[in-house]
Amino acid sequence: MNPRHVALLLCISLTFFAGCQGKKESAGYSASAQRSLSSPPPLFEGMGPHKRAVTTNSPEAQRYFDQGLTWAFAFNHDEAIRSFEYAAKLDPDCAMCWWGVALCNGPHINFPMVPPDRAKAAWYALQKAQATAGNATPVEQALINALAARYADPQPEDRSSLDQAYAKAMAEVWEKYPDDSDVGTLYAESMMDLRPWDLWTKDGRPQPGTETIIQVLNRVLVMDPENPGANHLYIHTIEPSLHPELANDAANRLRDMVPASSHLLHMPSHIDVLTGRWAMASIQNEKAIKADNAYRRLSPKQGIYSVYMAHNAHMLCFASTMEGRAEVALRAAEQVVDTVPKDFAREQAAFVDPYMGAKYDALKRFGRWDDILKEPAPPKYWPITTAMWRMNRAVAYAAKGKIKEAEKEQAAYREAVGKIPPDAVMAISPAHDVLDIGEHFINGELAYRKGDIDKAVSELREAIKLEDQLRYMEPPEWMQPVRHTLGAVLLDAGRYSEAEQVYREDLENWPENGWSLYGLSRCLRARGANAEAARVEQRFRKVWSRADTPIGSSCKCVPTT
Repeated sequence: MNPRHVALLLCISLTFFAGCQGKKESAGYSASAQRSLSSPPPLFEGMGPHKRAVTTNSPEAQRYFDQGLTWAFAFNHDEAIRSFEYAAKLDPDCAMCWWGVALCNGPHINFPMVPPDRAKAAWYALQKAQATAGNATPVEQALINALAARYADPQPEDRSSLDQAYAKAMAEVWEKYPDDSDVGTLYAESMMDLRPWDLWTKDGRPQPGTETIIQVLNRVLVMDPENPGANHLYIHTIEPSLHPELANDAANRLRDMVPASSHLLHMPSHIDVLTGRWAMASIQNEKAIKADNAYRRLSPKQGIYSVYMAHNAHMLCFASTMEGRAEVALRAAEQVVDTVPKDFAREQAAFVDPYMGAKYDALKRFGRWDDILKEPAPPKYWPITTAMWRMNRAVAYAAKGKIKEAEKEQAAYREAVGKIPPDAVMAISPAHDVLDIGEHFINGELAYRKGDIDKAVSELREAIKLEDQLRYMEPPEWMQPVRHTLGAVLLDAGRYSEAEQVYREDLENWPENGWSLYGLSRCLRARGANAEAARVEQRFRKVWSRADTPIGSSCKCVPTT
């Protein structure tokens, strides 16, 4: 897939919270600027140790600049802009304060486009930075000059040449200032912005530029291990690779480095879920949600950062399912939906739709069949959610042995899928790529209940082929691994060697997840490998130590294996 297309897909999934705010903003300052000019933004506690001295005679402006830079590194760009703009109010001659405003109105990997209001605000701030750069230090002037390559007025419809020019300019700044950790971090980010969420091929080969990003961030983290931006970007760079464990140190450093930032608290969980540290992943997102609650009290009106808040709950739901905590997972799934402002949920329905089925995933995972069937129909303006509601109803009826009802829901599912536009997307994958998995999954569930094990296995294997082709995203866009269902069906049918292979494959994808550990232990017992089974059972008990849900199978649709 073309990297610019990947960027567009991700941007679409995030922009629903941005709405059309820019239409109401002035051509100079953004709306956040107008607010900050009338009242100062908070000076937050828990912003971590990172500082960068800039040219200013105002200690308070310096404090706001430091806060803005950390918020920028934490991807809370709106809050960063508020800090930078207030710093510029305190010291209008602080060129780097204006540089920060311009920087944060630009693209980043989770929002690769620059809406017109952001482009105007960035251009205005850039002009102010250039006009006040005469007294700035050489490195500050170099950063401002490099940023000038990133913007144009008017902004072209395709700004890829600007992004490339900025990355080239930042490479030159890094070459000149190789001992400046912020310069290195900003250079790495400029390179990442050329391929947002597309740094690795599906088979694990680095895309052009990825090895440079890794090299730069490794150097930065040697000279400045507590740079929050470098640790953050390193996790994003490494997580889609074949060796996410290489980011363990960055994840561990970042865990409590910036307690005020929910996103930086959350980021270690990206590596935790890929390396089998499910409890740690849950804990990080619980911390993040707590930080969000405190942050909302100080800064209640949020735009795109609301997406990050919902993401924390979504990741908590996923991690908790893998350690058997049903109640936590269900509450988190409800919070994903509740976090979305209701007016946006309707007005920007196409963008909200892919996220609204989180509760169905959690209910299915824990076999809450009656609860699934009690769930009301979603609004018609959420076609993807409606299809997922139908799919889960079909699965619930099948699990309850009500075949006719399940087949009726399957027909309704197919009808619902047919109404979804071909170009609809989930978080990053085409929606129909995910929904096709649902078709085979229902077929497999129905075949199993009818006693046709060979057909059930065949359909579930087809679902796995499609699942394995989905693009990397966290949480995965098909939340409950199909291998958990296939393994349970095979185990129930006495096909132990096949089931064992399925569970081992799943544990390579999702190390130490309790469902596959349980299934694998049953396979080992069945073939008399009791010593290994005992070791696997010990691993299972460790993962399941906080669980509130006993299991007798790797999928609740197969009650006991």
